[in-house]
Amino acid sequence: MKIITSVNEMQEQAGKWRVEGKSVGFVPTMGFLHEGHLTLVQQSTQACDITVMSIFVNPLQFGPNEDFELYPRNIEQDQKHAEAAGVDVLFCPTAKELYPQELPVKMVAVKRTDRLCGVSRPGHFDGVVTVLSILFHVVQPTVAYFGRKDAQQVAVVQGLVEAYRYPVKIVAIDTVRESDGLAKSSRNVYLSNQEREEAPFLFKALTHAKKLAKNHSTEEILKETESIILNNTSGKIDYIEMLSYPYLEKIQFAKGTVIIALAVQFSQARLIDNVVFTLEEG
Repeated sequence: MKIITSVNEMQEQAGKWRVEGKSVGFVPTMGFLHEGHLTLVQQSTQACDITVMSIFVNPLQFGPNEDFELYPRNIEQDQKHAEAAGVDVLFCPTAKELYPQELPVKMVAVKRTDRLCGVSRPGHFDGVVTVLSILFHVVQPTVAYFGRKDAQQVAVVQGLVEAYRYPVKIVAIDTVRESDGLAKSSRNVYLSNQEREEAPFLFKALTHAKKLAKNHSTEEILKETESIILNNTSGKIDYIEMLSYPYLEKIQFAKGTVIIALAVQFSQARLIDNVVFTLEEG
């Protein structure tokens, strides 16, 4: 596995792959790798000639009261995991390397961002589309892989790629879970023992909500989901919503492809989870 920290070197390498006609799979991450990230790598290595993973904790995605400095980091461990998983190139730029000057043009995500995490994290998805726009130009991937756990991010990125005609295919991979259903996340390490026992109820609540979707209204479904969370966890609910997907618009009843998503704040960790599914008509 080759480690690259320079934008120019990464671009030069990507250009060579393009001339050689090689397909490039790209897995953008913020590091502290877990099985969810490595599942994306597995998909890439099976489908593409070259797999590139980036590790970059993007400061533009964090608000003034969020956990940028506390975000877990372990680059040595990440390098071992990436190499073992089959990553060909690990791209690890510094913030100064990726953003050498104040950006003369700002990107603002205006669609699919006024619901779910976008409400409590203003500017977050602006940071996401900004860094991915740069990374897509630097890495020049054929395919980019994302986890469905961050379903709103996937929807926003799909909108970015479609609107600006990026020559990259976006592939979303199902959420990787612990044996008890908890979605794997870098932030799970901040759960107390009691919170770790409570956290699987997030997915249990979503699974129950999905079962109700065919014959109940959005209001009824959200009330039951909220009740499960409140009665079984000590977390504070940030949101629970059922929306169309990927457009993230309000709906009164489930129809077509929908998402039921939630975010719950525990003492030191904010957990998100969702289910996306399609109801057939008739």
